[in-house]
Amino acid sequence: MALSQQVEDSLRESQECLRNALAFSARNEKSYISKHIADMLMTIDSLMDMEDMIEKIENLKGDS
Repeated sequence: MALSQQVEDSLRESQECLRNALAFSARNEKSYISKHIADMLMTIDSLMDMEDMIEKIENLKGDS
């Protein structure tokens, strides 16, 4: 089952906000803050990519 549109939209909005926070933190905060913000961005990306991959695998199983 794919992510609902609402969840996907919210995750994309979160990514935009985190990118903005990362840009500010890179200029004003200690590096470990930027590292953790970047980790959050990566986690969201991984979640969305993995969900897409799982859906494709499920579709392939259903076709067999």
